[in-house]
Amino acid sequence: MTADDSLPLDGDAYRPEGPASTGLLDVLSVAAMVLDTEGRIVFWTPQAEELIGYSAEEALGQYAARLIIHPEHLKAVVKLFTEVLETGRSWAGAFPVRHKDGSSRLMEFRNMRLQDDLGDVYALGIAADHSLLQRVETDLALCERLIDQSPIGLALLDPDLRYLLVNPALERIDGIPAEEHVGRLLRETLPLSDVQTIESALRQVLTTGMPLLDQYHVGRPPTDPDQEHAWSLSFYRLEDPGGRVLGAALSVVDVTERHRAAAEADRARRRLALIADASARVGTTLEVEETARELADIAVPQLADVAAVDVLDSALACRRARRPDNGPELFRALALKADQPTVALRAADPPGDLTAYDGDRLVTLCVHTGRPVLVRHVGERDLPRIARDAEAGSLLARAGVHSYLVVPLTAHGEVLGALDLKRTRNPLPFDEDDVVLAAELAGRAAVAIDNARWFQSVRNTSLTLQRSLLPDHAPRHTGLELASRYQPAQATSEVGGDWYDVIPLTGDKTALVVGDVMGNGIDAAATMGRLRTATCAYADLDLAPASVLQHLDKITCDLEHYIVTCLYAVFDPRTRECRVANAGHMPPALSGPGREPRLLDLPSGAPLGVGGIAFETTTVVLDPGDLLVLYTDGLVETRSHPLDDRLDTLLGFLDEPHRRLEETCDLLLYGLRHPDDHDDVALLVARAL
Repeated sequence: MTADDSLPLDGDAYRPEGPASTGLLDVLSVAAMVLDTEGRIVFWTPQAEELIGYSAEEALGQYAARLIIHPEHLKAVVKLFTEVLETGRSWAGAFPVRHKDGSSRLMEFRNMRLQDDLGDVYALGIAADHSLLQRVETDLALCERLIDQSPIGLALLDPDLRYLLVNPALERIDGIPAEEHVGRLLRETLPLSDVQTIESALRQVLTTGMPLLDQYHVGRPPTDPDQEHAWSLSFYRLEDPGGRVLGAALSVVDVTERHRAAAEADRARRRLALIADASARVGTTLEVEETARELADIAVPQLADVAAVDVLDSALACRRARRPDNGPELFRALALKADQPTVALRAADPPGDLTAYDGDRLVTLCVHTGRPVLVRHVGERDLPRIARDAEAGSLLARAGVHSYLVVPLTAHGEVLGALDLKRTRNPLPFDEDDVVLAAELAGRAAVAIDNARWFQSVRNTSLTLQRSLLPDHAPRHTGLELASRYQPAQATSEVGGDWYDVIPLTGDKTALVVGDVMGNGIDAAATMGRLRTATCAYADLDLAPASVLQHLDKITCDLEHYIVTCLYAVFDPRTRECRVANAGHMPPALSGPGREPRLLDLPSGAPLGVGGIAFETTTVVLDPGDLLVLYTDGLVETRSHPLDDRLDTLLGFLDEPHRRLEETCDLLLYGLRHPDDHDDVALLVARAL
């Protein structure tokens, strides 16, 4: 071997200044001895002394056969020695030798002939303890079998993290043959997006010697790119018996089943949480549109990237139409939601729009059959059955809609509409579990929508009835300028029994009436209508206000379970006197130019329907420009503010008696009313001229 052919003398390969290189030969303690042609020992290594017991001084020059061979084996040894020297054939095998202490040791020998540059011939014997060698061979065989047959992927890496060896299990994991691993870097083969993190961890292990165990990683192997797999990785530093770092070992355990089971359990928990969230968030109001928006907000993004809620127009009108087997359907779009800005929104019907869908559309099929329709993988042939027209289909394609699901909104056996779901960003298609979840959400929302639509229907009927019973008075009567308002409760759909009236009387007098039937709904509105009619009849008799209330009290007593408050006033423009009687009602407010607004100090009286209690008439003079405000308790009473504070606020809004009456009405309503108010309001404002 020339200098150019020699091994490199730098790095870890060879360190002449350090201790002898350590490795398998040191573990085996391989001994060497050289014999001349006479059989005398001419070379004797320290390992030979360790194995056989004789020092070099004791062994050199001695006949090997006499020193270390038992007499019974002498003949066989001489024969083997002669064959090696004469024929040049090497010999290998196990042979017993005699130790210095007299014991017999079985050694594994390798014998061969040597020749120096002078032509002299020698015999080289290499020996190791047979039992130690056998144990090492067994360990190596066991390790080889474990590595080859282990279901755990195993790899040996050099300090630069290049593969030295991989087992078949790792071949199956990353889909790369073992021979194609060798020499390649770790990052070139592992199918993991965080391979740089793994390399960093391995370098830390190489530096510190501390293993890292059970590191969890997820990826998609080339052998199964459509499915997500999970592996548990562990890293160890490899050292030889002398402590020299050889590289690192990597073990890879496929924990995909455990990962999928955990993912499914987590998915189930999230589904339950979503259902629980829907129970709390959907149906918080008795408004159809708000309930639909709540459903869309729940569905996005946990279930879909784009959600739409469409209700049959016949269902909104509370018409129980018989569903045809085919043919078009008329839908009212109520809600539309997307997780991110997308052109798919332009393909959907904007909330409030009314659109007819043909019988071949999937949403129409859904409401006809009352069953979900699932398209796991949307193709070009599916888009025309999903979109309303060709342009919308092109927009859905541009948005990347790849999976579609529509479920019916069914309540009490009636299909009200459909929940339409699309996926664009979420790479997973809808599956059967998504169908079950969407149906559960739709079912809960459908009950709320059903309650809301009937509630709104009853409310509209009551409101129509009540508004039809309220007067349509002229803005001016003799000596008076008038303005009025009626506003139903904001927080409920039921109307109440509040009313006001302006009744012309003889002698240019005018009766002003405000009343409140305690209760809600159609019955309260109907009772209000009966009392208003009766009030008009008694007013025509030109009775004193207290007498009118006395007659109304008798009528109310005949109405079961109803209590009514009422304020009845008669203004005479000739005398400028306003006579007022009160039946348990809120006191009217009076303001005038140059005077502080105040509440009239009237006997409160008992509500109508109590019976047997007399009413009193109080006379107040109204000067030109004076403002008299009659109202029901819904204007000032709240659940969170003292009544006195609210009445002070009311008076504060009357600081400008010359303000236009219509403006005064609006100011009082918008300044005192709150969206959560649970009572309706009747308001009547009169200015003396």
